[in-house]
Amino acid sequence: MLLRLIPFLFVLLWSSSFIASKTGLRDLSPLLFVVIRLGLCAAGLLLLMVVRRESWRPLAGWRWFHCAVAGALLNALTLMPPHVGMRWVPAAHIALVQSLTPLLTAALGVVLLREPLRPRQWMGLVLGMTGVAIVVGPAAFGSATHLEGLALAFLGVIGLVAGTLYFRRFCRDIPLLPGATAQFLSGAAVAGLCAWVLETPSAHWTPDAIASVAWNTVMVSLGGMGLYAFMLARGSAARVSANFYLVPGMAALLSWIVLHERLTPLAIAGLTVASLGCALVNARGTPSPAPKSRLS
Repeated sequence: MLLRLIPFLFVLLWSSSFIASKTGLRDLSPLLFVVIRLGLCAAGLLLLMVVRRESWRPLAGWRWFHCAVAGALLNALTLMPPHVGMRWVPAAHIALVQSLTPLLTAALGVVLLREPLRPRQWMGLVLGMTGVAIVVGPAAFGSATHLEGLALAFLGVIGLVAGTLYFRRFCRDIPLLPGATAQFLSGAAVAGLCAWVLETPSAHWTPDAIASVAWNTVMVSLGGMGLYAFMLARGSAARVSANFYLVPGMAALLSWIVLHERLTPLAIAGLTVASLGCALVNARGTPSPAPKSRLS
């Protein structure tokens, strides 16, 4: 029963990131925001490695390199472009673009990972995309000025899809703690280099900025990405990524609760359709169950 709740907890945490990030970006430049977030995660995991006296041996050989590549894709490339795009595009529209993740992951997973899907799962992917379009589609492309922000959001999708497939192919059997530490170290290094080259960092440490960084660091990057890696180690890439269909609807719901933004009937309908699609993709009886990994 607890394992069944993990995807929904992941969706809740990932959806909350959009609201927290939008708040924090009022006081922090976008790439600096990502650097701080990933750097704090890496420092926390390094400290945990020392306290628990964890061995680095699981990263021997080329495994450290695979974790570094996965971390650069899943953390740095996934987060940096959307954070920049949020300067011009509403967070809900960024969430809409990220909902392309399941379709791209499923299609590439069939080819690259040989993870076939049943017809009902393909139907679920289409339903999920339909639900997302109902939630934020009418307004997503209403202004030409949003094009650059949406393109940046799509670049983040490319990072997430590539990182998901790479992780499934090379990192799924690596213990969670040393693997995640290597991934966040790599992501922080890549984000730091990009911030140094591409941005003039600025920060005003208001209470909202501190709260935003703290929430996205602990609850989203450590908690949410930890759950994502946990699910990837035990299920197909398509099934895991299908949970992103629930993110736009959940983000709209959280905006209604936290920011008092009106939840329209279209948002309710879209969330319902997307939930049905996610249920179809994640239904039991998938053709290629993954073996249990050696997470510790």
